[in-house]
Amino acid sequence: MAARPLITTDDFRQIYDRLKSPVARLDCGAKCAPLNGGEPVCCTTRNAIPIVDKVEWKFLKSRTDLWHLYEVKDANDRKILEDAGPTCTAIECKGARHCERDNRSLACRAFPFFPYIDREKRFFGLAYYWDFEDRCWVISNLAVVERDFLAEFVDAFEYLFRRDPEEFESFRAQSIAMRQVYSRRRQAIPLIGREGGHFKELPYGRGIRPAELAEFRKHGAYRSEQTYARAVKRAAAEAAEEAP
Repeated sequence: MAARPLITTDDFRQIYDRLKSPVARLDCGAKCAPLNGGEPVCCTTRNAIPIVDKVEWKFLKSRTDLWHLYEVKDANDRKILEDAGPTCTAIECKGARHCERDNRSLACRAFPFFPYIDREKRFFGLAYYWDFEDRCWVISNLAVVERDFLAEFVDAFEYLFRRDPEEFESFRAQSIAMRQVYSRRRQAIPLIGREGGHFKELPYGRGIRPAELAEFRKHGAYRSEQTYARAVKRAAAEAAEEAP
């Protein structure tokens, strides 16, 4: 059996250099922040705890004080760390107002997407973390995903998989879990192809087909401009009531 490549801090430097472009031209964080206490959904551990490879954590510490170790608060946090495995750790940044774009973690750069591995064990393209369907504006607006981001995403994760095949297996497991969830829902999985275009994976192993954006569901407050406007108005009123 071939020895597992040992990923290094320089590998993460190269991965970061490969994935620099934003998901969209507009500031998508400004879309979800009004419904999340003024902070983008992806920039607070109330919604998502960043999990990074310990080598990536070492790399981040060498270049910035933006990040610190996450303080585990409850049994759910402990389970998240246990599921991540011994080679990973949980970290937390100072918040969106202090963001250093060049020092974002790989998870931050990729959010809300992960590399989708199909049933034939091929890196097909991008899927999203479905737990964020009702909170992340981008998930309901996949048309905004830029081609530069897509190309860089594929390049960065191809490099990661060459250097650390266990990461490929981790995302393969994530993809399998998504297929199970969506089959139970009797829904197709929305996908972005690695070379562009939109696709759907039909439930129960019925294959991947080309798709139109209009086929993909919108979620939560992002179902329409009207529902979004009402939700923002309601959130602002609730914040005013809670203010001292």
